[in-house]
Amino acid sequence: MMNNRPTQNHGSKTESIPYEQIGDFPSSITPSNLLKRFLDGLGYRYHWATKSLSETDLAFRICEGARSSFETIVHIYDISGFVLGVAQQAYNGPVAESGHLTFQELRTQTLDRLSAASELFGKMTEDEFLQLSIKVQQGEHQFQMPLWNLLNGPISDAIYHVGQVVAYRRASGNPIDPRVDIFTGQNQS
Repeated sequence: MMNNRPTQNHGSKTESIPYEQIGDFPSSITPSNLLKRFLDGLGYRYHWATKSLSETDLAFRICEGARSSFETIVHIYDISGFVLGVAQQAYNGPVAESGHLTFQELRTQTLDRLSAASELFGKMTEDEFLQLSIKVQQGEHQFQMPLWNLLNGPISDAIYHVGQVVAYRRASGNPIDPRVDIFTGQNQS
């Protein structure tokens, strides 16, 4: 059986950041493994889209009224919390205020959340996975939505916004590392 955990980057002795590379693919195709790999692809893209961003990159906004790269990263952080909540089968309520976190905290926690959600989805049996739904809490009201909405909603939105960060950093003069290979999930030498 192949290892399906993302490779960890041990850049410092106290911190490891997931998704420097995507680990080996699962040995079988199951609904939960498909979602797991989808999240791993998002994590890999996010890792490299946000690596080595400068203050200039973070402040960049394409036009007046648009989100800055930093504000977009906060939004992706919020989405990662929602995705993890679904994987934990918890009720997702209003997004918590994340504006007090530094860029590095946002980056690390987003990657950790994506990795944790990927692990949880990957461990589910097919029956457990097929029973999943998105649980939402709005005030005193709780409701559920089909898991399909996680794919076309929050996960697709996060991928869209990671693309924005890549475009913004290119526009601010700091393009993504050319060794990044999103097709294989492994950086070229």
